Amino acid sequence: MRHLFVLAVALISLLSLVACVPTRPRGTSVPETAPSSPQAFTLMSPAFDDGGLIPTRYTCDGEDLSPPLRWAGAPADTRSFALIVTDPDAPRGTFTHWVLFDLPAEISSLPEGLGVGTVGVAGRNDFGRLGYGGPCPPQGDNPHRYIFTLYALRSASLSLPEGASRDQVGAAMSGYVVGEVSYTGRYGRR
Repeated sequence: MRHLFVLAVALISLLSLVACVPTRPRGTSVPETAPSSPQAFTLMSPAFDDGGLIPTRYTCDGEDLSPPLRWAGAPADTRSFALIVTDPDAPRGTFTHWVLFDLPAEISSLPEGLGVGTVGVAGRNDFGRLGYGGPCPPQGDNPHRYIFTLYALRSASLSLPEGASRDQVGAAMSGYVVGEVSYTGRYGRR
């Protein structure tokens, strides 16, 4: 008798659960959807793969042009971008190849061979020049890594002059970074 009672309670519980499930007309399906999430912040170059070799045209052995860059998925509160390119494998410590800041939030790419004053504000690289200075590792070194880091900032301007250093830009960005993404290329000279 007790066994029959337990079975009856289980059946009633099951029926009440089934009654709560919404019904759909036959032949309809429920689309499988993933919960919506923000698009990932990404950076890439059509000139080389992440972790791949940087073509000679973007180095001191070639035309020393800045490579084209594209990005997507910046955080919604982005008001500007800053770009810093470094070589952490340089013999005397991290070498800065490019500092560019106050890039408008409306853009999502930089063309090949970007000239100083075209967009944003150019900082000073460790070659002592404004703008981009391509990979130029010592002859015979293993390929160095060149890390392109794009920062999304919630400030429209860092209020720094042209020629600001990587350290000055880093200090001015403090507290304003809402996103950061990196892309790495490699280059060695034989």
